[in-house]
Amino acid sequence: MKRGLKYLFFLSCAFLTNRAAARSQDIAARGQYIFALAGGCACHSAPKGAQHAGGRAFPIPFGTVYSTNITQDKETGLGNWTDQQISDAITKGIRRDGSRILPVMPYEKYSGMAQEDLKALIAYLRTIQAVKKTTPELKTWAPLARSLGTPIFLKIFGRFSTPPNEAPRNSIERGRYLVEHVSVCGDCHTPRNSIGVPQQFLYLAGAGEKIGPLGQAVPNITPDRETGIGDWEQEDVVELLHTGTKPDLDNVQGLMYEVVQGTSGGYKDMKKEDALAIAAYLKSLPGIKNKVK
Repeated sequence: MKRGLKYLFFLSCAFLTNRAAARSQDIAARGQYIFALAGGCACHSAPKGAQHAGGRAFPIPFGTVYSTNITQDKETGLGNWTDQQISDAITKGIRRDGSRILPVMPYEKYSGMAQEDLKALIAYLRTIQAVKKTTPELKTWAPLARSLGTPIFLKIFGRFSTPPNEAPRNSIERGRYLVEHVSVCGDCHTPRNSIGVPQQFLYLAGAGEKIGPLGQAVPNITPDRETGIGDWEQEDVVELLHTGTKPDLDNVQGLMYEVVQGTSGGYKDMKKEDALAIAAYLKSLPGIKNKVK
């Protein structure tokens, strides 16, 4: 009898362990999809470098900042970070040591990511193979830019959001959620002023070469008929997100090409209903006339 009970006990433990492992895999798989919706976090992969190992240079008004290593390496990546520390970095811009991340990382926008999506994303980050690569130090002529300048900048210009527990399901509202808090389209498609503040009156209206990310011009994606996507059908937006092909059969280039293709996932892996939700949201916005040069 005792032997039988012991056998049942071990059988139950094995069942619960397997069930927990399967659930963990399911969450990580959902996290990989969120990662794809975020363009495969392409900014954390330097051209011709190891995926997700950081080191990509981004010019800023007072120097150059480099993207960080988000692999599971324990010395140079996130391997020794807790889930809460990773969450704080993504949504609050706070490092494991308590220091501030420069707002080049769009944590203000990610602050509105649904709790269920953030949890799944972190579970996926835990599966990324470790790559040992140290992030280069910030290059700047303003030595207090991070410790003093960032808190002041956020105090004046910061726009954090309160995240919902679950992501919206309704079409246009889901499209807004994806555009603003997951795919963060405004981070590139909204121009910034000379000190890096987004010009909200030109929300998604594009940026010229001198002010676009990485010195690349970024198109106007508001529904303005002359300078934006006013003549596009929703299916045209879906096609661009999935293949990088515009209605005139030209292809996107630069960073947009990278986020479409992704790393371990990108916009090309987006479910059609999510691509349509983004299209519906973009088409619902007021058109802004802004010819990008």
